[in-house]
Amino acid sequence: MKNQLMPSSTIPVALKGWQHGLLALQAIVGRELFKFSRQYGRLLSALVRPLLWLVVFAAGFRNVFGVSVVDPYDTYITYDEYIAPGLIGMVLLFNGMQSSLAMVYDREMGLMRLLLTAPLPRWWILACKLIATTVLSLIQVLMFLAVAALLGTQLPLLGPQLAHFLLALICGALMLGSIGLLLSVHIRQLENFAGTMNFVIFPMFFISTALYPLWKLRESGALWLYQLAQLNPFTSVVELMRFALQGQLNAQAAVVVALTAALSFALALRGYDPQRGWVRQRG
Repeated sequence: MKNQLMPSSTIPVALKGWQHGLLALQAIVGRELFKFSRQYGRLLSALVRPLLWLVVFAAGFRNVFGVSVVDPYDTYITYDEYIAPGLIGMVLLFNGMQSSLAMVYDREMGLMRLLLTAPLPRWWILACKLIATTVLSLIQVLMFLAVAALLGTQLPLLGPQLAHFLLALICGALMLGSIGLLLSVHIRQLENFAGTMNFVIFPMFFISTALYPLWKLRESGALWLYQLAQLNPFTSVVELMRFALQGQLNAQAAVVVALTAALSFALALRGYDPQRGWVRQRG
């Protein structure tokens, strides 16, 4: 009776497939964590950039928002408190792009070159890489928050808003990691990476609400910058985390982040398809 209901070959094969998938996830995430633990310069650079903004610029513009109340805040805030979500987004952005650089190297001469030929679904291999990137992003953000707290920037992390913030943080890391995967499809050589990053990282960061609210752009008459900042998906990442820190949900930002992450991952998966993506184009 048991043999009729559950063929002996079905369940073992399914379990074996899941075991192989989990082993691949463990191997990729473990490898990325091991590499990161030995790359002290990468950790230092990940913290220096946002901390420089926090220490230097926040010190000079600490009370720049004392004349107005900015959503989602219901009272006056200091400049360091305002830019903190944007600097967290900077950590996520740079790590997502750094991971795409590692993907280019691994695809050409490293582990990913072998994994892409492994008997595993290609979407799962790329998802494992994306999960590893997200884990690294979370570790770097936690380190940044610890140092920022020591410097006197206190964020409302304790309370029910903590769960909202962690979810927003994960969603933002997944979106930016997916964009990094998509970029790695079109970067053929490591020499081209620096130029590509200059045309992606800096526009995404500066044309957003990371350093100033949108109404400042509209008030100054820079309407074209205002429109670009609204269309920038990085703005949605920053605003999603900013509202989450106040225990609120920015539904529009959440939709943009989710759709951008899904679209970027789908396009990256298509790019890594041997029949349609970079493998065929290189041949």
